Amino acid sequence: MSPSQAETSQTEAAVLVRPSRQASRPNGQWKVDGTAPLNGNEAWKQEDGGLNVRKRIEEIYSKQGFDSIEGTDLHGRFRWWGLYTQRKPGIDGGKTATLEPHELEDKYFMLRVRIDGGQLTTDQLRVIGQISEEFGRDTADLTDRQNIQLHWIQVEDVPEIWRRLEAVGLQTTEACGDVPRVVLGSPVAGIAVDELLDPTDAIADITARYIGVPELANLPRKFKTALTGHPSQDVVHEINDVGFVALRHPELGLGYDLWVGGGLSASPRLGERLGAFVTPDRVADVWLGVASIFRDYGYRRLRNKARLKFLLADWGPAKFRQVLEDEYLHEALPDGPPAPTPTQQGDHIGVHKQVDGRFYIGVTPFVGRVSGTMLTELADLLEQHGSFRLRTTPHQKLVLLDVSDENVEPLITALDTLGLAARPSLFRRSTIACTGIEFCKLAIVETKQAATDAVLELEKRLAGIDVPQPISLHVNGCPNSCARIQTADIGLKGQLLPDGNGGQVPGFQVHLGGGLASVGRGAAGLGRTVRGLKVTADDLADYVEHIVLRFLADRGDSESFAVWAHRADEEALQ
Repeated sequence: MSPSQAETSQTEAAVLVRPSRQASRPNGQWKVDGTAPLNGNEAWKQEDGGLNVRKRIEEIYSKQGFDSIEGTDLHGRFRWWGLYTQRKPGIDGGKTATLEPHELEDKYFMLRVRIDGGQLTTDQLRVIGQISEEFGRDTADLTDRQNIQLHWIQVEDVPEIWRRLEAVGLQTTEACGDVPRVVLGSPVAGIAVDELLDPTDAIADITARYIGVPELANLPRKFKTALTGHPSQDVVHEINDVGFVALRHPELGLGYDLWVGGGLSASPRLGERLGAFVTPDRVADVWLGVASIFRDYGYRRLRNKARLKFLLADWGPAKFRQVLEDEYLHEALPDGPPAPTPTQQGDHIGVHKQVDGRFYIGVTPFVGRVSGTMLTELADLLEQHGSFRLRTTPHQKLVLLDVSDENVEPLITALDTLGLAARPSLFRRSTIACTGIEFCKLAIVETKQAATDAVLELEKRLAGIDVPQPISLHVNGCPNSCARIQTADIGLKGQLLPDGNGGQVPGFQVHLGGGLASVGRGAAGLGRTVRGLKVTADDLADYVEHIVLRFLADRGDSESFAVWAHRADEEALQ
């Protein structure tokens, strides 16, 4: 295989995961070292798989209550069914790293509803909303992985919640845990006028065959998937373990460019192309091959090295492709070119014509925060306007489908009253935030309200100022980057900062100039940090206003924020 077959789409500076030195101890690779567990986490997974805990939830824990839950079930296997204990209210962020998990957790759960491809009906949306209202204190968040998360869930109510979800074709199976997580899919699959391929069948094939099966229910850690057939490349494929991006091969026609090994967290690494072309009928088989490589060769000894990106860093794309073809597919994949650079934004905000002549409308709440009441009212509102389908997106947004021409403007007006904007301001459109300290046991600072307050303030301060392109603002409550801080124009990593009086206040380390493939940006890249560049939560709007105005004053012709941020001297970024 020639070097061009393993061409990557990022600069060397974008890859922070380094190949490891030859280990003197086994790494827990099943095909190399055998399957004997090398840590406690691997031991309990082998003793009793995560999928098995459902029966105990239904027959024991839901009847006997929270205090009856066995420890490895509570802190491990429950995740296989989308359940995490949430943070106990009132615990300061400074205690996140010093308290034990049981000291941080409440007797309530976050429940993640898995929405593969982001595809929902209004009936399904209504059920989620009703569950939130009845069992979750009316809480709901749109995630940046197309799921919907509920909070304040009690174990006593979980069997009834499952019954209601599964009655309308939804599930929480493997929404968390060391498993294949939700499959990201283009929110405009099957409806966009300019779509190359509809990945709906491939997503359905993967989920029907491989989700909830024991053979893939014990991976080294999480395994993330993204598929898109849209030229905007709207599924953040570069930061997934495996990604399929549609393109037209000059000889073989339409198919997918294959990516592997992306992931962020505290050790970010952008995925790499294998230089292989995948025909639509082979997507599920190739997906299984990549997932199986991770199961069989992934590093299990240390949890912080147990993602596919670390294996790819050691192997390189050429060896990875060779192993995939020789050991798992038993045939070579055709070589293929990269997909073209996107020519439009991938958040799908606004009004767009569908292939059938009707319209889809992309809308945004504030930083993914919705409610059960909002979701049920949205379901009713859509049906009143003749729409019965919608999609979640990887950007904490919603795309509403099948709207007739005469219903577009009345629906947009009604959506505004719900808090869903089809024509949002620059920063309302491009800001996302993780769950933060309100519910997350790993968080150090609050995020949702801080981000919302900043957006509202920036809408006033920057009103009337012409910003020539979107500038993304991603707010994260800890170093784990659930809100993708390293791939934002302005990424904020939560931490506590000195207040000058011997105390601490919530704040953020600033990352600048990151981004994924998008309009005018052919290659993904990670953001830049500047030593000492930190901002308190109270000063967040001040800093963003300052850096945007400095960018507008200093930028060259057609220069993007990311390009400017990487070339600007440190003084300009302070």
